[in-house]
Amino acid sequence: MVNRHEGSRHRLDMVDRLLEMASLQEFLQHLIDDAVSAAGADGCGLTLQRRHRHLTVVSTGGVADKLDEKQYGQDAGPCLQALRTGQVVLVPDMLEETRWGPFPAYATSLGIRATLSLPIPARTHTVGALTFYAAAPGTFTDHDQRELGQFAAQAGGGIALAQRLADAEEFTRDLQTAMQSRSVIDQAIGAVMRQQHCSADQAFDLLRELSQQTNTRLRDVCTHLITDIGGQPPKAQPPLRPRP
Repeated sequence: MVNRHEGSRHRLDMVDRLLEMASLQEFLQHLIDDAVSAAGADGCGLTLQRRHRHLTVVSTGGVADKLDEKQYGQDAGPCLQALRTGQVVLVPDMLEETRWGPFPAYATSLGIRATLSLPIPARTHTVGALTFYAAAPGTFTDHDQRELGQFAAQAGGGIALAQRLADAEEFTRDLQTAMQSRSVIDQAIGAVMRQQHCSADQAFDLLRELSQQTNTRLRDVCTHLITDIGGQPPKAQPPLRPRP
């Protein structure tokens, strides 16, 4: 069992490595290269499921991509089973395997006899699996499962961090759009108040009614109104900037 201090050290190591890499993909590639060396495997593929589609994001070894694609094509295999069930899937010898239709025969035709598929912890709406391939039967031991599980956990942490950053950027863009819309609407309300000598609530009701009558978005109605009155489109708000 990994103690609390060791777990914290692993997380710090993962963050340090992420900061050193130019991209998440580079981080994951280095991660599986290290994992393959540690396991003595002949290849590895890291599969992610994103919006119901499967993709090998990074791989190493000559056969990993082919074996992953075979599983995606038939929608079955050790990699997909680990991803869907969240359980480790070990195949000691493909010659004795009867699951997943033609996949075992295909794997042996490429010289692969053993596989080990580890689920990547689903900390976000992206889930995945790490699958190791070996030419020798019985390659993967219980010790390998424990050790390689740490690589799967690091991959999950890196993916989760990248996803949070991406979600934060998307949230910032959405917030910026909302602020721009609010600014345009406020300018239009002010213009209607001056023209109609009415309150802000009455001006807003007039704009909303016009939006419904013309089947036009409220922001577009307000933009057209300000442009007609002032002779130029409304001023945009400055972009959001992170605090120093």
